[in-house]
Amino acid sequence: MSLPSRLRVRALALAGASAVVLCVLLVPSAQSQIRANPSYQPVGVSSSGNGSTAWFHDPSSGRAIACHMASGGSGPIQCQSAKLPQEGS
Repeated sequence: MSLPSRLRVRALALAGASAVVLCVLLVPSAQSQIRANPSYQPVGVSSSGNGSTAWFHDPSSGRAIACHMASGGSGPIQCQSAKLPQEGS
């Protein structure tokens, strides 16, 4: 290869590498818009009659969840969620 051809190949390689780096830097990274990791804390459990109930609380959202399961564990677990009133509201 002659000197101008080598120079042209190097220039094209440098331009291609620069384009790739520029694209990587300019493309926004994928970030979640939603915080999907609630921090439910167990509050308590009880059993009565033919089932058991467990309560959980998420302090960041003020939500409480009660989950009930019939005895024997053969049926579905049924959960109800509610927002607790905030202090001063």
